Amino acid sequence: MSLRSEVGLAALLAAAVGTAVAAGSLARTPASELENASTFLTGPSGAKGVYDVMARMGRPVARRRINLFDLVTDSAVRPAILIEADPEQGLESGEMTQVAEFLRRGGTVVAGGDGGGIVRCAGWSAIGTFSLGLHRDTMPIAPVPGFALPGVRSYLRQRPARNAGTDSTFGANPIAELNETRCPLIAATSIDTLVRTYSGHPVAVFERIAGGGHLVLLADDGWLRNRAWRTTGVPDYVLPLLTPGASGGQVQWDEFHQGYAQGGSLWGAAWSWLMHTPAGWVIDQLAVVLLLWLAVTAVRFGPARPAIDRRRRSPLEHLEALAAGFEGAEGNRTVLNLIVAGLQRRLSRTGHEPGGAKPDEEWIAALALAMPTAQGRGAVRRLREAFTKPGGDERVLAAANSVEDVWEELRPRRTRDAFSKP
Repeated sequence: MSLRSEVGLAALLAAAVGTAVAAGSLARTPASELENASTFLTGPSGAKGVYDVMARMGRPVARRRINLFDLVTDSAVRPAILIEADPEQGLESGEMTQVAEFLRRGGTVVAGGDGGGIVRCAGWSAIGTFSLGLHRDTMPIAPVPGFALPGVRSYLRQRPARNAGTDSTFGANPIAELNETRCPLIAATSIDTLVRTYSGHPVAVFERIAGGGHLVLLADDGWLRNRAWRTTGVPDYVLPLLTPGASGGQVQWDEFHQGYAQGGSLWGAAWSWLMHTPAGWVIDQLAVVLLLWLAVTAVRFGPARPAIDRRRRSPLEHLEALAAGFEGAEGNRTVLNLIVAGLQRRLSRTGHEPGGAKPDEEWIAALALAMPTAQGRGAVRRLREAFTKPGGDERVLAAANSVEDVWEELRPRRTRDAFSKP
């Protein structure tokens, strides 16, 4: 095996091992950290299965791919229930104001995880087990009669009232305090804890908002993902919370803050699929191997190989090759005919051989009568001798020289002075 092949195979092996290690490290990451709970994603951590289940059960679900700045003002797209499944992008202050007004006008908001900042603005904090040093282990919950609910990775904790001091979690975080000042007041008239952990921490909270709205807080955003709806009893408990009341209305999943705004969802979904699914990892590995193979094959190892220099022949080289061919074939007579035919063509008025016939001794004899000088007649005589007498290669050379002398005597002159000899 050559050195080039060995280097290429070693590079491909190293790339495959590195990609496999990276994919393995991603596979060990909890599902909730891999991808967003988007209804466009079909993986275990996505929410497309939840969306499809609700649609097949007759729930009026829709994907909202525009911002929330007109959540209340645009009555044509105003939902009955807005679902914020821990979006990747936080809500702007103007959007948060619209959400607060939406609640005061009787709307319902279901927020999973931090809910894009809604949980924080409602006076709660989503505390995960990772921040407690438990490496994302689940915490068992207190039994709920009639439901088999799984453990959770997060729970809710109430925050102190505004301007009444800070707690140990947010007191030293200026960014959180800055966001706190941008939160509109979401005042709850009553708070019901629906689900708790065994240690008493709230997991699901139902708040009634002044004005008739409802706010549902789910500490574990995994309850809104495909895996929980497929393998646990979460759907039986969560589905009623996502169902409009007797007044009806649409249930909208916020996809704008998940990164799927109008006109940009295809690339976002493709990139997320490539980075967060096993099939996408396989394609990533093949792409890396292909790029490395191209890089290895593009580099030349060792000295440059000598190449055949192919260039066009010059007219002189073509003439020499033609002469060598005639000489090898003993075609002296053919060469003489061609030389005299060329002279005949140049002396004709049209530039073509008269009648297409080959030149003969009579034409050469008639040519002597047209010579105005003795030098020209001598040149014709030498041409006739080379054309009629036997001989070898010297006849061809003599005929060529004689033809040039004849042409010099008979070629057209531009002025009368050109006919005079010096």
